[in-house]
Amino acid sequence: MTSNPSHLRELSLSWNKSLTDTRVKLLSSAMMHPNCRLETLRLSHCSLSEISCNSLASALRSNPSHLRELDLSWNQLKDPGVKLLCGALQDPLCELETLRLSDCSLSEISCDSLASALRSNPSHLRVLELSYISLEDSGMKLLCSGLESLNCTLETLRLSYCSLSEISCDSLASALRSNPSHLRVLDLSYISLEDPGVKLLCGFLQDPLCELETLSQKPKPASLLKGQQVEQKPPAEKVLSERKWWRTMKLAKLHLSSRDGLSWSCGTRYRPEEPPTNKLFSWEERALNLSSVCLSLPKWLQLIKISCGSLASALKSNLSHLRVLDLSHNTLQDSGVKRLCSGLESPNCKLERLRLLYCSLSEISCGSLASALRSNPSHLRELDLGWNQLQDPGVKLLCGFLHFPNCRLETLRLSYCRLSEISCGSLASALRSNPSHLRELDLGQNQLKDSGVKLLSDLVENPHYGLETLRR
Repeated sequence: MTSNPSHLRELSLSWNKSLTDTRVKLLSSAMMHPNCRLETLRLSHCSLSEISCNSLASALRSNPSHLRELDLSWNQLKDPGVKLLCGALQDPLCELETLRLSDCSLSEISCDSLASALRSNPSHLRVLELSYISLEDSGMKLLCSGLESLNCTLETLRLSYCSLSEISCDSLASALRSNPSHLRVLDLSYISLEDPGVKLLCGFLQDPLCELETLSQKPKPASLLKGQQVEQKPPAEKVLSERKWWRTMKLAKLHLSSRDGLSWSCGTRYRPEEPPTNKLFSWEERALNLSSVCLSLPKWLQLIKISCGSLASALKSNLSHLRVLDLSHNTLQDSGVKRLCSGLESPNCKLERLRLLYCSLSEISCGSLASALRSNPSHLRELDLGWNQLQDPGVKLLCGFLHFPNCRLETLRLSYCRLSEISCGSLASALRSNPSHLRELDLGQNQLKDSGVKLLSDLVENPHYGLETLRR
């Protein structure tokens, strides 16, 4: 690290229990050497204390300091240690952009220190991770006072497992309405937010000043819900969505979850330097996330009714930037899809990927979707209807959409849909239409027989047709 020149840019010493505070002090001294160009340092799970924070704070104040990412998660830093680090963050020489402090035995006192750092001028911090910390609502309020500052340029904030309530949602809503708000990614996973909190989140997400692109909110696993009797359900209540997009285009990410409620967000920019935890964000994306709903059946059916109607309204909005919608593993049924299709038909709808796996759909939904996707223009590029009882009549209805001149569909997934060689005939006819944009077709785990497969295989082999990938 002190060689001339030093080419080391990233150093990971995580899970090294023998590192100790004394060795971190030596490491910090090396980081202050003029030849050191280290940019990323990971020291999670190293049994460090606040003493290491003092050493690292000195390194962050060095001139020049090249460090941009520091991971100290899962160490007993406590509030005094974070206070030392935050003092360094306020130093003009410090240009740290990513700070990870998950499970560092912190309290609301640390939130006050971090808020001061976010208010500093200049503040270079872009990513802050505080998961597995009992911030409580009082701590969240302090942290939000930093988010509201004009000097704050934070773009990613992770607060999973942080014991917050709807009071914190109010604080966050206020902070995210600030002008300008740079926050693009907010992770509230595994926090049991009740309906009032979710309503607050939905309110600020519709504010023109809010440019949040990613909002994650997943319920706590049953094993972590102390004192609660949670019905164990199959994993048919889980959803994940993704979208890859170019930096210059408008972005939005919509996450809908519900053990506790639903929420969504829209935004205009995403910086891929810090991909969200669900690994689907290596590029810029817009998405909807509806995760692990574990509700009693009557309440869940009511939620689905409300959710599909709300989503349809969002898709009709001329401010809707949503490009990816994944509602898989939820009992939408045909009635829910019909509600959703009223949004898909809107000229304002720019949706490009729609995933409805395991949604208890029948051929009726295929009719609704085919009608909606004939709209002009239709932006849909990917449609996944796997694990639904569509059967051959349903696919025939879908093929009516594939024939339509406005259809730009490139990927169609129909695995486990109880299809036969009859569907192969319908699809082959649709794919021979001119032009057909379909490039990928998934018919896995259906009873197609050799005759049906041959019909489609011939299309793949013929360069006149655009089909490139066939799964059967």
